[in-house]
This record gives sequence, C-alpha cells and structure tokens, in this order.
Amino acid sequence: MSVTGVEGEERNDFTKAESAQIRKRSLRLLGSLLQPVRWQVALAMLVVVVSTAAQVAGPALIAIGIDRGLPALLSQDWVPLVATGVIYLVTGVIGAVLIAWYTVLSARISQAVLIDLRKRVFLHTQKLSLEFHESYTSGRIISRQTSDLDAIRELLDSGINQLVQGVLYMVFIAGALFLVDWTSGLVLFASLVPLFFLTRWFQKRSQTLFRQSRVASARLIVQFVETMTGIRAVKAFRKEKRNEKEFGGLVEDYRDVNAKVIQLFGIFDPGLILIGNVTVAAVLLVGGFRVVDGQLAIGALLAAILYARRFFDPMEEMAMFYNSYQSAAAALEKISGVLEERPSVPDPLKPVDLWEARGDVDFQNVQFAYKTDRVILPHFDLAIPAGQTIALVGSTGAGKSTLAKLISRFYDPSDGRVLLDDIDLRDLHPKDLRRAIVMVTQEAYLFSGSVADNIAIGKPEAGFDEITAAAKAVGAHEFIEALPNGYDTDVNKRGGRVSAGQRQLISFARAFLANPAVLILDEATSSLDIPSERLVQEGLQTLLADRTAVIIAHRLSTVAIADRVLVMEHGIIVEDGTPEALIAGTGRFAQLHAAWRDSLV
Repeated sequence: MSVTGVEGEERNDFTKAESAQIRKRSLRLLGSLLQPVRWQVALAMLVVVVSTAAQVAGPALIAIGIDRGLPALLSQDWVPLVATGVIYLVTGVIGAVLIAWYTVLSARISQAVLIDLRKRVFLHTQKLSLEFHESYTSGRIISRQTSDLDAIRELLDSGINQLVQGVLYMVFIAGALFLVDWTSGLVLFASLVPLFFLTRWFQKRSQTLFRQSRVASARLIVQFVETMTGIRAVKAFRKEKRNEKEFGGLVEDYRDVNAKVIQLFGIFDPGLILIGNVTVAAVLLVGGFRVVDGQLAIGALLAAILYARRFFDPMEEMAMFYNSYQSAAAALEKISGVLEERPSVPDPLKPVDLWEARGDVDFQNVQFAYKTDRVILPHFDLAIPAGQTIALVGSTGAGKSTLAKLISRFYDPSDGRVLLDDIDLRDLHPKDLRRAIVMVTQEAYLFSGSVADNIAIGKPEAGFDEITAAAKAVGAHEFIEALPNGYDTDVNKRGGRVSAGQRQLISFARAFLANPAVLILDEATSSLDIPSERLVQEGLQTLLADRTAVIIAHRLSTVAIADRVLVMEHGIIVEDGTPEALIAGTGRFAQLHAAWRDSLV
C-alpha cells in the first residue's frame, strides 16, 4: 500500500521528489481521462480561438471607424463607416454564437470526464482488497467520491473556461495592441513585470493554503461521517461533548485557513486593479502626447486604451481559476493515489476453473502476519475434509477470524498455501472462489431495497420460491411475512426496520441461497436471542449436512452441532477432537464448557 495514497494523504510536508512523483501521477491520470475525448477537446480549442479573435476585433474596428469612416463621411462617403459597423456586428454575432457552442462543448467534455472518473473510483475501490478498506477509513473514501470530485467538477465546469478564454483573450489583445500601436504595446509589456511578481507571490502562497484547505475539509468530512456511522457508540459512551470539542477544533482550523485565503485575495485583487489602472493611465498619457504631435490617430488611441483596459479584465477570473485549480489539483492527487493502489490479493494471471467444488480445505505450512512484527499464524497446518463441520474456539486474538479470512481469501498467507480441492486459492478463478466459499459475519449488512432483494444477493437469478425456501430453512420466513409488505418490504424505510437478530437471519438466508461448498460463520449467531438461535441451529443441522462448514462462536451451544472442535491459542491448535471427546477430557475446552454449563444454572 503506497504511502502517498493512504498514510501520506493528509500530509503537507512532501519532499520535492515526492511532490514531483505525485504531480506526475496526477497528470498521467488526467491524460488518461482526456484521451477518449481528445477530438472534442481539439474542436473546442478551435472554436474558442476563433470566438476570442472575433471578440478582440472590436476595438480595432472602432479605431478604423473613427479614423477612416468619420473623415469619409464628411466627404459624403458613408460606405467605410457602414462597412465597419456591419463587420463589427458580424464579429460580435460570430463571437457570441461560437462562445455559446464552446460552452456546450466544454460542458459535454467535463461531464464525460467526470462520469469516467466517478466510475473509476467506485469500481477500483470495490476491487481493492479488504486490507485497504480496513486501513482507509470510510470517511476518507466518501471524501474522495464527494468533495474531491466536486472540486474537479468546479474546475472542469468553469475553471478551465476561465483559463482558456482568459489566456487567449490576453494574448490576442496584446497582439492587437501591438498592431494598432506598438508604442502602447511596449507600455503594456512593461506592466507585465510587476504583474509577474504579484502573480508569482500569489501562486506560492496560495498553493500551500489551498492544500491546507483541502486537508482541513477532508478531516471535517471524515469526522462527521465516522461520528454518524458510529452514532450508537457515541450515544452509549456519552461521547457528544468530546466530539463537539474535536469537531469544533476542526471547524476552527478550516475557518482559519479559509480566512488566510481571503486575506490573500484581499491583497491580490487590489494589486491587479492598481497595475491595470496605472497601465491604462500610462497608455493614455503617452498616447495623448503622440496624438498632439500627430504621431497617433485619435481612434487608434481609443483602441489602445480599450485594449489596455481589457487586458486586465480576465486576470481576476484567472485568479479564481487558480483557486479552483489548487483545490482540484489537491483532489486529483488524492484520487490518483487511490487509483494507484493495487489489490494485496490480486486475481490470478492464469486462473484455474473449479466447476464443482467438493469442499476439501487444506492449510499447508501457512504463516500469516498483518504486520511483519506481529505474526498471527506461525507455520499453521490443518486439513478439513469435505462435508465436515468444524468449530473454532479460543480467546480473542487467537487467530480464529484470521483463519476464516484466509479461507475466504480476503487475505493471502505470508508464506505457505491454502488449498480448496487441491487448488491453491491464489490460482482459483475468482468466480469459482466466490461461488464455492461464502462467509457470514457478525456485521449483517442489508442493502437498500426489499427483503427479497437482499436474500437474492446470494443467487441473483433465484426465483421467489427459492428465496422463501431459504428464509424458511433458517427460520426467517415468519418474521418476514409479518413485515408491512412481507418480502417486498423496504428494509431501510419506516415500518421496514428489522432488528439485529432479524438482519442476521436474512444474511443466513442469503448465504444458504448461494449454496456454497464451504460455509464460514464468523460469530454469525451472536446477534440472535436464544429462541432464534435454536431455530437457526435446526436449519444449520440440515443445511450443513452436505457441505464443509467452519463455525467461529463464543456460544458453546452453537459449537454442539460441529463434527470437530479446534481450540486455538496464539495461532496454534492446542486441542482437536469431537465435542463429546473434548468435554470428557480435562483440557481447555472442557474448562470452557464447564464454565458455560454452570452459567446456565
């Protein structure tokens, strides 16, 4: 996992080498986004060049009309003045029509780029391994898909237009001014010196401030999302006051950095106005003396003044573009960092098909560590024959859930192999792996939609009869029928809310409908009350009869249906046997069972 993509995302102190690498990565992403619309971009550039040229022609035509049309009109020759007026009108219409066309073209390009980018972020984050999602908080992922993409949208929708039109406008105006009067052009050229230093000063300071603003905004979103996501824990532990203080501090940081940005514009904008006014005054002064001397026509002086004044008009808009650009650049850096991430559990280059899985699971000299200095499974060996139901028992941190995640291939072993029917999971085709192995966790998540839709996730092509049969098998049919709209009840709407135990039953039905060769239950009955658990166990005994099953449970009543019990401590199997044999012994499981039995008295 890259430092710049995840751990380094909130930093502001990148080295020059890191910054150059990030910029290169961002430009590479931008280039790939523009590649499919390159011809539309070329057409838009052509349109904006012609439209800008038409708009810039106005003052020059006014000069021609004054210096040539008016004297001709005094001689009763009205053709030059009328011709100039007609040309002025035509160029105005052409400029307006083309700029409207350019606006439409640029909007289509920006929307195409945004659609492409949104899809890339969504699809890529789905493909990334569980390791990424366990280290990259949900708030930060949401920030990538919301505020960061919004910053890029603002740049594409208006910022690019401001830049392209502004730069072309200034270049064309400077060229036209030199054609009308090169002396006035030199005066304008001299004004570029203070303009350069002011712009450079603004650029250096704004780059740092806008990055800080993006970081502060992202932290606000992360804090808000995580607070709302964990609202039950917030309420349970009375964390409102602490959250208020933390969120207040983040809001203050965001306000402070935005205040600095406003102060920056408070210096930059008046500086632009001052330079522009001084330049216009200089053009007027120098040109006025030359008009008196007969070196410059009055119309040309008027055109030179108009050009000098218009030259600075786009500057403020371009400064706003720089605002959008800095925000979008920081956002693009973070998004490109996510898109540069590669799954730690990659799909095989030459996948092996497994059409009908038996369910034999083998751990061969498996070693696993989430971090190099924290080994969870040290040289682990285990064979689970097809059709056997095993229960994993042990204290928290013994490695039970890690074992389940390795079987599901949420993680790959650091060393050794995990086999399904003598095929390394790293070589197995993903579709066959997901069809053969299903894991039900304690966190039973229901997606927006009906109860039937949520059960059908296990088998999208399943008919209603299959869905109801799966629900009946796990004891969920009765409570589903009691919901306002039965199986059509929306689980996220008022009246369709279901309890934690009912959510777990729906997730059981979902897994059973999938009909996997290997079923893993990771604390999956912990949300059920005793009657519901007994009902589920009846279904489990029937449904687990012909498949391999791995049950992780602290409730020893759930363990009773297992063919074999493995007691784990520190990633090592310390006991292995049938429930009856281990209960009859004097080992760790016998002690746990005795304590559980005494608690029921």
